[in-house]
Amino acid sequence: MKVAIIGAGASGLMLGGLLTQKGYDVTIFDGNEKAGKKLYITGKGRCNITNLCDVSDFLNNVVRGEKFLRSAIYSFSPQDTVNFFENLGLKTKVERGNRVFPLSDKSSDVIKALLKHCKDVKFEYNSKVEKIVKTEKGFEIILKKVENKKEKNVLADYADKVVIATGGESYKATGSDGSGYILAKSFGHTIEKLVPALCPIKLKEDLKELEGLSLKNVSLKADIDGKKKELFGEMLFTDIGISGPIALSMSSFINRAGDVKLSLDLKPALTEEQLEKRLLRDFDGNKNKNLSYILKGLMPNSLSMFFAKKCGLNLEKKVHDILKEERKIIIDNLKSLSLSYNGLYPIDAGIITSGGVNLKEVNPKTFESKLVKDLYFVGEILDIDALTGGFNLQIAFATSYSCAKNM
Repeated sequence: MKVAIIGAGASGLMLGGLLTQKGYDVTIFDGNEKAGKKLYITGKGRCNITNLCDVSDFLNNVVRGEKFLRSAIYSFSPQDTVNFFENLGLKTKVERGNRVFPLSDKSSDVIKALLKHCKDVKFEYNSKVEKIVKTEKGFEIILKKVENKKEKNVLADYADKVVIATGGESYKATGSDGSGYILAKSFGHTIEKLVPALCPIKLKEDLKELEGLSLKNVSLKADIDGKKKELFGEMLFTDIGISGPIALSMSSFINRAGDVKLSLDLKPALTEEQLEKRLLRDFDGNKNKNLSYILKGLMPNSLSMFFAKKCGLNLEKKVHDILKEERKIIIDNLKSLSLSYNGLYPIDAGIITSGGVNLKEVNPKTFESKLVKDLYFVGEILDIDALTGGFNLQIAFATSYSCAKNM
C-alpha cells in the first residue's frame, strides 16, 4: 500500500513514521529543501511541543473545532506526546502554564527526533505538489521540482492513498503558502474563510512612545459582538498595536467579529475601592507633587504619558489641585483603559491560520475525506485552531495519530 503525504511538517512527520510502522510504503513530498522548516522557528526556536494538561482543559483552549477534535485528543493525549518523544530519546521539561519544551531548548532536537521516527519514510524534497488527480490506478501526483534552480513539472509515482498535511497560510517563508487549500478545493472541498490567528492586534492610537514596552499581570478585555472576553497575563506594545501572549490569544477570538471594543485593566488584582484608597494615600503623602509623580508610581513612565493623554489629564497639575472627578477618571481608566481596535496584522504574521477544510466534510476518527475515498487531511489545514501554549502542535500530533491508527 503506497501512501503519499504532502508536507513534511509536524503532522506529516508524525503520520509518516506511524504508517511505516504499520507496513505502508510512505513517501513525504515537500517544497522545501528539508523537513520541519516551520517547526524550527516554533516557540522562538525552542518548540513548545504540547501542553501537559488534562484533556478537558485542553479542549477548553481550542477556539474552533473542539467537538471535532474530541476523539483524536482522547486517543492521543498530551501525556502520550511527551511519552512519544521521550521514547525517541528527546528529554523534555514542563514550564509555566504546563508548556512542554525539549530539555535542550532546541527545536532542532524535536525535528531530529521526528526524522528518527521517520527512518523508513522516503522523502522528496524541493518537490511542491502542483496537482493531484484520482485515476483508476490511484492518485496521480504532479510535482513542481526545482533542479539546478529551474522549475519543471514532473509526474511522481502513483499512490493508493494521499494525506494533505501542508499546514496553513502563515509564515509563507517556511513553505506554508496555502497550497494545500488549492489541492483540497480541487477535490470539491469547502475552505472556510482564512484569517490570521495568534497574531498581533492593530490599534488606532499613536504608539511610537510605547513601542517595545512590556506589561505583566494585566488583563486585556474585549467586547466581541456583544460577548465579553477577558485574558490575564503579559502584553507588549508594538509600533502600531499590541502583541505578547494575551494579545495573540485574544486575536483568535476577535478575528471573525464584526464589532470589537478593547480595553486594558492595568490593576486587575485591585478593585475600584482598593484603588481609590491607594490613590488617596498617594495623594495625601504627595500633595505638592505633580500628577506625573503619582502616575509614575502606578505604571511605567512612557505609559503614564499615554495614559494622561487618553484621560485628558494635565501631568503638570499639582496633586492638591486634583478634583474628585479627575480622581475618578484615573481609577476608571486604570481599570478600563480603552484601546481603539484597528484590525489584525496580516495573515502571514499569525502563528497559525484560522479556517481551512470544512470539518463536516472530514471523518473525525479517520480524518478521511467524506467526499473522496482514500484522501485524508491532518493538522492545520483543517478548520481547527487553539490558543498559544503547545495546543496547536498537540492537535497536529493527535490528528496524525488518529489518522494512522484508523487508516
